[in-house]
Amino acid sequence: MRRIDVVIVGGGIVGSASAHYLKKLGYKGSVAIIEMDTSFKQSCTALSLGGLRQQFSMAENIALSLFGLDLVRNLKREFGLDADVGFREQGYLILASQDGLATLEENHVTQKSCGADTVMLSAPELKTRFPHLNVEDIAAGCFGQSGEGWLDPYSLMALFRKSALAQGVELIAARVTGLGNDGARVTSVALDIGETIACGHLVNAAGAGAGSLAAMADIELPVAPRKRYVYVIDCPEAPESLRKGPLTTDWSGLYMRPEGRNFLCGNSPEEEDEPHPVDWEMDHDWFQDRIWPCLATRIPVFETLKVVGSWVGHYDYNTLDQNGIYGRHPVLSNFIFANGFSGHGIQQGPASGMLTAEQIIFGEYRSLDVKRLNYLRILKREPMFEKNII
Repeated sequence: MRRIDVVIVGGGIVGSASAHYLKKLGYKGSVAIIEMDTSFKQSCTALSLGGLRQQFSMAENIALSLFGLDLVRNLKREFGLDADVGFREQGYLILASQDGLATLEENHVTQKSCGADTVMLSAPELKTRFPHLNVEDIAAGCFGQSGEGWLDPYSLMALFRKSALAQGVELIAARVTGLGNDGARVTSVALDIGETIACGHLVNAAGAGAGSLAAMADIELPVAPRKRYVYVIDCPEAPESLRKGPLTTDWSGLYMRPEGRNFLCGNSPEEEDEPHPVDWEMDHDWFQDRIWPCLATRIPVFETLKVVGSWVGHYDYNTLDQNGIYGRHPVLSNFIFANGFSGHGIQQGPASGMLTAEQIIFGEYRSLDVKRLNYLRILKREPMFEKNII
C-alpha cells in the first residue's frame, strides 16, 4: 500500500485551492487530489453562478470573501501573466421590504466595519440609479459599489488545479469507497479503481458529497446536495441600466444578473419548497410558477421575455446553519473539514484552501480567524446563522 501525506477528496475550487496553497506555503510532503469526475461537468463549482460579494451578516464570511476578492484582483501575481477569470465588477444589490429593513441596516454596519464598500440606498435613490426597478414595495437596498460581481468559476478552479499539478500534486480519477481509521486518525482511503492509499491527512473537500464521505469515517456531517435551477433569459427590450447593472436579489429569494446579451435568474427556496428529488432533471414549470411572477413584478420589462437556456446545479448545503465548516475533527485529528458552503464556495473557496493548508502545516489559522465555524458547533447543535443566504 503506497502512502500519500495529504489526500484531498474533491477537485473543485476548495480542493484545488487547498493543494495550491499547500505547495505555495512550502509543504514538502506528497499531495493528491481524488476526483471522481475529472470532466467537472456536474461539479458544484463549474455549475455555479460565480458570484463574489461581501454582503454577509457575519464578519467571518465577509473576511473570507475579501480574501477571494484580493486574489481575483491580483491573479497575475498569483498565477502568471495570462491568468484571467473574467471578473465583472458590477456589484450586488440586495433589496429589503419594510419588514427586512432593520436586518439590512444591521448587516450594512457590519460590512462597513469589515472593510466592504457597500452603501444603503433609499427607494427614491434606487429608482434614480436603477430606473428599471419597481420600487413601490421596497424600503431600501444595499449596493456593493466595488469589489462585488461575478466571474467564470471554472476558470478560477482551473487556475488553482493547474498550479497544483505543476507543483507535483497528483490528480487521481477515482471514487472513494471507504475510509479506514484506528479511532484516532484516518489511516487509509479505498478507491473504486482497486487501490487503497495510506494517508497522513484527509481533507474533505467533496462538495455536495461531503456528508457521505464523512459517514465513511462514522462522522455525522449535516452536508447534503440541494438542487438549484438556473434559467437563461433573453429580453430584447432590456434597458442599458439593466444590462450593465448588478446582480439583484429581493426577499422572495429571487436573483437576476446580466450575462452577455442575456440574463441569468433563479431563486433560493425556503426549506419546505426545496426541489425533489435531488437529481439533474430540469423543471421548466418552476420558472413559470415561481420565478417569472416575481421577476416581472420587480423588473417590469421582464413581463416579455424568452427562456433560451437552463441548467441544474447542486449546492453543498449545510442543513444546520448554511455556513462553511472548517478545521480538524476533535477525535480523528487528521480529518480536515472544508465543507458546507451552501452556494458560497466559489467566493470562499480560495480562503478555505489557504486555511486548510495552514491547519496542516502550522496547526493553526494564520490568515483569518474562523474558529467559530469549526466542527464543534455541529456536535453541540449550536448553529451560527448567516442572515444573507443567496
